[in-house]
Amino acid sequence: QVQLVESGGGLVQAGGSLRLSCAASGLTFGAYAMGWFRQAPGKEREFVGNINWRGGVTYADSVKGRFTVSRDNAKNTVYLQMNSLKPEDAAVYYCAAALKFSDDPTKYNYWGQGTLVTVSS
Repeated sequence: QVQLVESGGGLVQAGGSLRLSCAASGLTFGAYAMGWFRQAPGKEREFVGNINWRGGVTYADSVKGRFTVSRDNAKNTVYLQMNSLKPEDAAVYYCAAALKFSDDPTKYNYWGQGTLVTVSS
């Protein structure tokens, strides 16, 4: 079965950096667009960024210039490099796989379990 496993979350001070990874198995990785979403307590899940199989990316306005999505198709892994972190970036971060390149979470077929990012001020 399809599995998406995130790692790399943790506690970081404001202004710091974290790199999240998402290892995929059970699917033809190169056929899927991969997305990152996040959900803070009491808030809806929101789009962070995504990447298509060719490496094309889009980002939410709130993270542009600070976050970078990349993928390694040979390793079936997608990454989220987060720099200049702010307290408002704190959330559970999820990776997801979709056959369509979209920022709409309803278009994503598979989801990971999430990894918690905490940003202290």
